[in-house]
Amino acid sequence: MILVDTSILIGYFRGIDKPQYNILDELIVQGIRFGINHHIYMELLQGTKTEREFEQLREYLGSLPFYELKYGEKSYEKAAQLHIKCRQNGVTIRSTIDLIIAQTAIENELYLLHNDADYANMAKVIPQLKIYRIDQPNEEFQ
Repeated sequence: MILVDTSILIGYFRGIDKPQYNILDELIVQGIRFGINHHIYMELLQGTKTEREFEQLREYLGSLPFYELKYGEKSYEKAAQLHIKCRQNGVTIRSTIDLIIAQTAIENELYLLHNDADYANMAKVIPQLKIYRIDQPNEEFQ
């Protein structure tokens, strides 16, 4: 299963014709399950410009699986530890929400589909963060 980050969904909804965004069409055609978490949900909804757009997006996103942090306060501690480990290895993660999204992927054993350098850098330091690669086969999904 795959957690799809805001960075992918924004490009996809805008109709940008690039492989990193078009991958969602492939996932849908192949029946590969993907979802979001509540932080991604909020980021997407706050980017809408009209009430109509908000309602349409809310309805679509509400049809997707939502993945949650599993361990309450401990999950947030683990997300903070991701930040510390990255900093110790010279990687600065700019967004607290990105850390929570990464921790959600780790705890739910999901691949993360993204278009954000912070996740790519984080994955170099955090081996538990599995990145869905569009440039090479992900055998688990074939």
